[in-house]
Amino acid sequence: MVEGASVESPLSVEVRDNVMLLTMSRPSRRNAVNLEMLHAFERAFEQARARSIRVILLTGEAPSFSAGADLAGVKEDDFQDALHGVLKSFVDPGVVTVAYVNGHALGAGAQLMAACDVRVAAPQAVVGIPAAKLGLVVNHWTIERLVREFSWPVARNMLLTASTYDAASLHAIGTIHRLGSLADAVAWAIEIAELAPLTHYGHKLALESSAGEPDVDALVIAARTRALESADVTEGRAAFAEKRKPKFTGS
Repeated sequence: MVEGASVESPLSVEVRDNVMLLTMSRPSRRNAVNLEMLHAFERAFEQARARSIRVILLTGEAPSFSAGADLAGVKEDDFQDALHGVLKSFVDPGVVTVAYVNGHALGAGAQLMAACDVRVAAPQAVVGIPAAKLGLVVNHWTIERLVREFSWPVARNMLLTASTYDAASLHAIGTIHRLGSLADAVAWAIEIAELAPLTHYGHKLALESSAGEPDVDALVIAARTRALESADVTEGRAAFAEKRKPKFTGS
């Protein structure tokens, strides 16, 4: 399944028939998502649309799926805008998206996983949103998505206590649809690509429309802005870099 892969790109792109395999490839950073990777996603989706790809399979270069966001050298707003655009591409009705979670999927990694239609995971996979440890507020779209795909109780626990969940736990509640290997995920993606694409389009359009697009909530935006401009977010990032427990003051 090799076509057009780039060693230097943070995102490897491989195509076979109607399936595109996207592999996040920044192993030294545990595949942390940076702005360059987001732009690579944008190009990959453009290619997928041009070639009428039916299924996109997303994974990370072992041993991680993605450790989260890498904001080094970029503005938070620029990153969040690009990330939101990529997340919306994963829910576009023109293609079925599959996540193969092969390791830790944290922060932005969990967001990408949640944006996919169906999910396969390795037994060692771990999923979480550690925003509360960093003083950040996740965007409204992601919170709505987590509630739908993970359930209210899991989303609340993940967002408010920064708890993580293993693959078996998420499989038990249906968030992870199958447990297995990358080969299993590829085989399933090929099976899905052989199904009727117009049915996929219609069903996915209805599924996404039934949820409704969350309104832009001024209070949520204000809360995110306040958090991003706070001393707490500076403390959270410093504590993470220094591998110590943060001391948040609420200011």
